[in-house]
Amino acid sequence: MNAEVERLREVLVAARGEIEKVIIGQQRAVDQALIVIITGHHALVEGVPGVAKTLLVRTLAAVLGCEFSRIQFTPDLMPADITGTNVFNFKTGEFALIRGPVFTTFLLADEINRAPAKTQSALLQAMQERTVTIDRDTHRLSPFFTVFATQNPIEFEGTYPLPEAQMDRFMLKIAMACPEREDELSLARRTLGEEAPETVLTGGGVRPVIRDGDLEGLRRILSGIAVRDDLSAYVVELVRRTRSHDTLLVGAGPRATQALLLAGRAKAALEGRDFATPDDVRGMAHAVLEHRLLVRPEYEIEGMGVREVIDRVLAEVPVPR
Repeated sequence: MNAEVERLREVLVAARGEIEKVIIGQQRAVDQALIVIITGHHALVEGVPGVAKTLLVRTLAAVLGCEFSRIQFTPDLMPADITGTNVFNFKTGEFALIRGPVFTTFLLADEINRAPAKTQSALLQAMQERTVTIDRDTHRLSPFFTVFATQNPIEFEGTYPLPEAQMDRFMLKIAMACPEREDELSLARRTLGEEAPETVLTGGGVRPVIRDGDLEGLRRILSGIAVRDDLSAYVVELVRRTRSHDTLLVGAGPRATQALLLAGRAKAALEGRDFATPDDVRGMAHAVLEHRLLVRPEYEIEGMGVREVIDRVLAEVPVPR
């Protein structure tokens, strides 16, 4: 392993350590969140209430040490509440731009599925192009603009499904489950003392590890992680298989191919290797593909879910040696 890759791994491990001061028993979610950040993409964080979805994103913002904004999505939220609007100033006789919370580096879109589709779609341009158009004028956002959106998968009353175009712009869906017994016992003990997660975060117990200026260099190092041609072909075949699989109504598009390759490469860096393996790709397949696929109704009735379909696809496509 070369020195640059070792430096990248050390930064990611240090960031993981800071996050775990607050987030207990969610190592996979923490690692996936770091993969999203280091690759310059966006993530959808999904889990039942109380599993620290919002707390994870707030902690990530503290570890990044960058400008942070939060939008609490509600049914009455309008697109202009996100992007901003031009307001006439009677003193100057001119219109002035009042910037919305999207003008930031790290954006938490909390409970994103509680706003209607037209409001959710206000983030489409920002997520894809890192620009915002307001009254025909286009404004550039930070090149490191990142969206982490949270949603509750079991509550449907008063919620709106995310448009497929927006779902595809999230590199990963980070699934957060309830912690194991020992982790939950540790959380209970800390809650009664001075090391409660919220207290640690708000009390400055988390130090910035990755800053805006560091991200460009770290991403450049990541591009040096070797990915063999046969591994790239394996990823392409996996994604293409979803488009013709008899259990799926909608398969994954080319953006999923890109996401799976980048996620596999970042996973290799997180584990301290300067080359990616099929196991790296397979380990990220569920997080990359799950929110992009739709199972046919007849198979859903039989109890088959997206995760089972992905397992089938992984079993059907030959793994490169």
